[in-house]
Amino acid sequence: MVEEARGVMSADEMSALSLRHTMFDWVPQHSVVPVPIEYAKGVYMYTPDGKRYLDFNSQLMCVNIGHGDQRVLDAITAQAQKVCYVHPYTATEPRARLGRKLSELAPGDLDVWFFTNGGAEANENAIKIARHYTGRQKVLARYRSYHGASGATMVATGDPRRWGAEIGISGIVRAPDFHKWGEPDPVPTDVALRELEDVIMYEGPQHIAAFIMEPIVGTNGILIPPDGYMQGVRDICTQHGILLIADEIMSGFGRTGEWFAVDNWGIEPDLMSIAKGLTSSYVQLGAVGMSRKIADTWGDIPFVGGLTYNSHPLACATALAVIDVYEQDDLIARSKAMGEVMAEHHRRLREKHPSLFRTRNVGLFGILDLSRSADHYEPLAPYNGTSDEMKAIGAYFKEHGLFTFLRFNMIHTNPPLTISEEEMAEGFEIIDGALDIADQAVRA
Repeated sequence: MVEEARGVMSADEMSALSLRHTMFDWVPQHSVVPVPIEYAKGVYMYTPDGKRYLDFNSQLMCVNIGHGDQRVLDAITAQAQKVCYVHPYTATEPRARLGRKLSELAPGDLDVWFFTNGGAEANENAIKIARHYTGRQKVLARYRSYHGASGATMVATGDPRRWGAEIGISGIVRAPDFHKWGEPDPVPTDVALRELEDVIMYEGPQHIAAFIMEPIVGTNGILIPPDGYMQGVRDICTQHGILLIADEIMSGFGRTGEWFAVDNWGIEPDLMSIAKGLTSSYVQLGAVGMSRKIADTWGDIPFVGGLTYNSHPLACATALAVIDVYEQDDLIARSKAMGEVMAEHHRRLREKHPSLFRTRNVGLFGILDLSRSADHYEPLAPYNGTSDEMKAIGAYFKEHGLFTFLRFNMIHTNPPLTISEEEMAEGFEIIDGALDIADQAVRA
């Protein structure tokens, strides 16, 4: 306890107290072996006993500008010395400036922002806004998706995290995935769009308020739509008066080499949810953006949402500082350029390792799909499961100081946008060694 009194806790103390008194996400609590982190800087994290980890996933695809940028820390300190919190009915300079700045960056006519605590609340409010604005109740959402762990967003989420937490919210309708689980490639664009139109016809387009979608699917596989799909979805939604909600929580703020993933196709959503990279997760903040036309719905009636921390001044000031870093360091263009470097690493590993069946990336949004066969796609782990090989790969990463996200048979490669070529090579060298484990599982 002497170390704790000094504010220097050992790795064992940190882990033991966290396990005893706090809950961890999405896992059986008795299986958790946390990595104790004392501090982080740039693309590295450090334990109290000095072990270094290369952050190859930007934590949860959110620390886009890297850890510990002094410019952002100074902005947080400066705002804290002015005012940390005032209630949402007040106006502050960070709130005013951030709303204007986001309207300048956002696609299309998104011009009004409702600020939330994070991404789930942004999507929650996007769904409420769409239902209220259209007077319709149904919302389309895909199976291979994740939109948050709150009420409506947990139901809208398609992946297995939904199973144990669904609540009695009606009106979520599953739209077909453009990339089916167990298939190495997306379905043809015309097939995917026809399946979507079939669902809309069966459900009654006059009853569908919105289609909520990740333009590039994140934790479910970095799934990139086939050519023409996004444009087709936009056209179908417009034809039927269905609002398109772009969930840019993970794919926004330079992750794909553009400010927002929809910019890759020139698509203008009706509503857009953002978080994560908005503040690089230095402070919690999310937002849902809408057009002036939609916002004017509540000109003479009460808005349908409310949050204690709406437009939190400390968070808004952090977002402004982070956006300044994106612009000052040209990180959006850097992400696109480094995405080409990542694609070359992916190509090299595919040629070397028979277990690596497919790779995908747009900018620094990347993934590796592992297979038990080099001839046909046989995922190295089942849907919503793992395997001995994937467990061994995870242990290898931990031993060799690489932090990234493993899910089913997939290895995510989503480093901070600030990563250098040398740091990226370091990460892929560790992955190269781990893939030797997967290769042993490949059937002759």
